[in-house]
Amino acid sequence: MSDFTQRFLFDDTDVRGELVSLGESYAHVLAKHPYPEPVAQLLGEMLAAASLLVGTLKFDGLLVLQARSSGAVPLLMVECSSDREVRGIARYHASQVNPAASLSDLMPEGSLTLTVDPKQGQRYQGIVALEGASLAECLSSYFDNSQQLPTRFWLYADGRNARGMLLQALPADRLKDPEAREANWQHLTTLADTLTAEELLGLDNETVLHRLYHEEAVRLFDPQAIHFRCSCSRQRSANALVSLGKDDAEALLQESGGTVVIDCQFCNQRYSFDAADIAQLFAGGGSAAPSETRH
Repeated sequence: MSDFTQRFLFDDTDVRGELVSLGESYAHVLAKHPYPEPVAQLLGEMLAAASLLVGTLKFDGLLVLQARSSGAVPLLMVECSSDREVRGIARYHASQVNPAASLSDLMPEGSLTLTVDPKQGQRYQGIVALEGASLAECLSSYFDNSQQLPTRFWLYADGRNARGMLLQALPADRLKDPEAREANWQHLTTLADTLTAEELLGLDNETVLHRLYHEEAVRLFDPQAIHFRCSCSRQRSANALVSLGKDDAEALLQESGGTVVIDCQFCNQRYSFDAADIAQLFAGGGSAAPSETRH
């Protein structure tokens, strides 16, 4: 299993953690577009972050991380389902991407939006400014400012692998004293701050945890697999055409020379609809492919 999250717990305190390792799914995302190295790294960090965030939630649905800016990278977007299926995309201006650029250089005046979209229940959305030195800092600030459980992130990617670690303070159970809880939290996060990109990208989870917390009682749980999967389908593309209305869909057909082609921005899959397909859609016949075609 090359792509997975793995949860861990500190037995003597109220803190949980999670590690994520992405190889194949990260490669699938990068294979769809020719991303420059700094953009590929940011996209990898965001894929790792979304995978970790899903593990903190108990829901059936989709988590979306989206960063927007006025700079060289106007858009980063990653989706991770509760089934741990990920996909992602970035938009960039190649001429403006400096190989040595930082997050603030690439995404000035940026914002990061976290959306939780359950299949049942109310949609939740939170926004934070991209003001930290890294995506990990921005996400940590989001949790600090949103009155949620204290949560810290460490995220690294190198164009081949994307790795991440999360620590999250749990409600008081083992430690009741507020000062003791804060001291313990600072102790564990300070140790985690010594973790380097080389260590997280190059070592297995057991070794990472031993190096950081060999004096702590840590339990590492079984890994949970992550996969790349795009949720686009011919049916969804057909539904988009139907939403235009018959007149606009037929006008689009004429403008397109007799065939409407819809491209998935995430995976580059193409869905073509000719005059017969369009007529069938508005005759109530549905699309010419199964509705659950995914890849």
